[in-house]
Amino acid sequence: QVDLVESGGGLVQPGGSLRLSCATSTRIFSRAAMGWYRQTPGKRRELVATFTGAGSIIYGTSVKGRCSISKDNAKNTLYLQMNDLKSEDTAVYYCNAESSVDSDRFNYWGQGTQVTVSS
Repeated sequence: QVDLVESGGGLVQPGGSLRLSCATSTRIFSRAAMGWYRQTPGKRRELVATFTGAGSIIYGTSVKGRCSISKDNAKNTLYLQMNDLKSEDTAVYYCNAESSVDSDRFNYWGQGTQVTVSS
């Protein structure tokens, strides 16, 4: 069982904010490029924000300017701060950890946390 434990989802009004967290093990956190994706029923999973293996950040076009991805190395935790939320941000948000290290390749997903934006 892979430990990518997401938290922080919930119901928020339009214009509100949420911070999602994804806690994991030292092994995964130290080797993986980690990011956030989201999915709604009937649609493909889409990128929200991710760190690349080189340490840069890529944001999805639908959230650019409204989200900020960060991490706390001491806590092995990835965060996603979402501001000015809109109804179209309603989705299940997934934490992803991918390693391209030859000796330890993996691509793990968390169980997902529901974010609902509604008045």
